[in-house]
Amino acid sequence: MHARATAPTLLRPGPPSAVRSCSNGAYRLSLLPSPLPVALRLRRPPEPTRRRLMPPPTAATSAAGGSISELTTAADFAAVASPSGRISVVGFGSLLSERSARSTFPELEGFRVAALRGFRRVFAHSAPIFFERGIAIEATKEFSSLSVEPCEGELIIVTVFEIKEDEVPAFIEREHEFRFLAVVPEGLDGVPFTNPAVVCARYSDEEYFQERCKGSKELYYQRYGRYNIDKIWRDDILPCRLYLRHCVLAAKNLGEPAYSNFLDHTYLGDRKTTIREYLSTTGAGIMEEEPPESLKSRYGG
Repeated sequence: MHARATAPTLLRPGPPSAVRSCSNGAYRLSLLPSPLPVALRLRRPPEPTRRRLMPPPTAATSAAGGSISELTTAADFAAVASPSGRISVVGFGSLLSERSARSTFPELEGFRVAALRGFRRVFAHSAPIFFERGIAIEATKEFSSLSVEPCEGELIIVTVFEIKEDEVPAFIEREHEFRFLAVVPEGLDGVPFTNPAVVCARYSDEEYFQERCKGSKELYYQRYGRYNIDKIWRDDILPCRLYLRHCVLAAKNLGEPAYSNFLDHTYLGDRKTTIREYLSTTGAGIMEEEPPESLKSRYGG
């Protein structure tokens, strides 16, 4: 996608004066007012800045007067359904791949590229699925998957698609440790979507244990403890190598804007190192590593 003087104007990340940061705990989410649209040339924000913390995500009011909130039950999901009864889901990691999305949601509809303002991607989530599949490297702490967290001034390119309402309970169960937020994505022309979408955002260990595990050590052990994971949300872990490769390839398949955005607006747990920087230094060689035959389809981009 190339910007021309006569082409429709597109999105850009927020103003350079915004600073990059995010809390590891609860936060309040508010939609950011859109700046005047200009050509989408997604570049890394200036290094010396530190982004301002966004408040916790209980219900909040957007600049347009709408309300967005945390979703905790299937009924909450139903409240953001489209008139046709479908729920919009935001993909930001493996779900950037339509093949991966369809392997998880075989009856999805309307798979498309979109933008999500006021969030960033961070590798700070201990993922048990990587231990189950034998692709976690515990010795080097390479077992993180992605989540998103509110961050003022950021913009990430994502995918959006619709699932049936009766798929929601399985979705909630599968993404058990995430905070479900109702957000309003935008088209790449800067026009907000009519219906909200659901995104899986960073939770906290304390809330997860009390709210999702109901204070049960046995339930926590079944989901995490048996993999020697005593903390889910961590800033000292690195991406699972095959998963990172898969996400980068999936973003690349969406086109140059999505690819560059993923490289420059996805961070390690330190919230400073971009994936572009990581792949050119410590993570060099990851993109040349092939998944085992049994996982080639799942982690093939």
